[in-house]
Amino acid sequence: MPHFLSTQDADFDEGFARLLAMKREDSPDVDEAVGRIIADVRTRGDDAVIDLTRRFDRLTLTPDTLAFTEDEIDEEIARVPDADRAALERAAERIRAYHARQMPEDAEWVDPEGATLGWRWTPVRAAGLYVPGGLASYPSSLLMNAIPAQVAGVERLVVTAPTPDGKANPLVLLAARLSGVETVFRVGGAQAIAALAYGTATIPAVDKITGPGNAYVAAAKRRVFGRVGIDMIAGPSEILVIADGDNDPDWIALDLLSQAEHDESAQAILITTDDGLANDVARAVEARLKTLERREIAGASWRDFGAIVTVNNLGEAAELADMIAPEHLELCVATPEALADNISHAGAMFLGKWTPEAIGDYVGGPNHVLPTARSARFSSGLSVMDFLKRTTIATMTPGALKAIGPSAERLARSESLEAHGLSVRARLDRLNEQ
Repeated sequence: MPHFLSTQDADFDEGFARLLAMKREDSPDVDEAVGRIIADVRTRGDDAVIDLTRRFDRLTLTPDTLAFTEDEIDEEIARVPDADRAALERAAERIRAYHARQMPEDAEWVDPEGATLGWRWTPVRAAGLYVPGGLASYPSSLLMNAIPAQVAGVERLVVTAPTPDGKANPLVLLAARLSGVETVFRVGGAQAIAALAYGTATIPAVDKITGPGNAYVAAAKRRVFGRVGIDMIAGPSEILVIADGDNDPDWIALDLLSQAEHDESAQAILITTDDGLANDVARAVEARLKTLERREIAGASWRDFGAIVTVNNLGEAAELADMIAPEHLELCVATPEALADNISHAGAMFLGKWTPEAIGDYVGGPNHVLPTARSARFSSGLSVMDFLKRTTIATMTPGALKAIGPSAERLARSESLEAHGLSVRARLDRLNEQ
């Protein structure tokens, strides 16, 4: 059974604090091992990547076979059923259309002193996109990572997709083709992250690495940050559903389980104003867990980290939602837009009972790579902006420098940075001579 809480309980604040403090990262301390892997790849390059792939993925490669050939990709893609291909193509089309609207514009203006100021946006040169392998091999994640990069204008896109025992996912390779990815390497783990960050003879270094992965991948991304950019350190999946009494309990149960089935450490929470719905949803979840294909994973998640919270009103629900700052937030209430206006912290919002979170995972359009572990308080989901850099521009005329230069000189002196001030003073003196 999940954790049951009510804002009417005398010890609610204490119980809710425990809920927020739950440690859901079910992984050993892998940082030391990851450090050794990164050092090995930096020293031995391809040889280290090949040795580690043989060890962890039971796949023997050579420098010439690290990447899929075009013929291999064509052969795998040919196995994709027509219906699956059509669904993936539709998803790619909608994701691309949504992210195209995110592209920012360059700007330039002349201020009152006559200086020309502005900024311009340029893409990173190369991006490495990590796609998990094995049981967690998601073509939708490749689309969500690669398409924003393509829209941003990234020149070179590289995918690392581990293929344990040599078994590739044809849909992942089709997603790569649809996303404009040039190269797909069949390697994964911390060794793939190290190779993307530092480069090997075969795997060229990139400027930014995005994409989800296991604890080793997360630790490797944390270690290489600074050498390259990263998107985020993603934790276990999570969903918060806020619902009033006018809902189908089975729909809400399925929405909760849609995230619980990801991982035993995932978290699904229901906040409701209706005690009857709370009990009905709990029963519906238990009923679904008897037949769900991933019932062992979803059941463990629901038992250990799931929660049902009853509140007096939706105002309380909004306050709790901001404290949770969930990755996914469903608002299954009569006026979801009004409730959404009162909530500031969520990776993605899904408004109304006809908008299940699962739509957002595939074909809604917005990105499904989202902040977890309450990081929605200060960060956003993956977007075109993650693959762009803003460069500021300033042009001084003699008149502009004469107007604002003395202030710069004064501030430089106050900070004891003599050369700073002199670089401005030299130009001001020349102007005074004229």
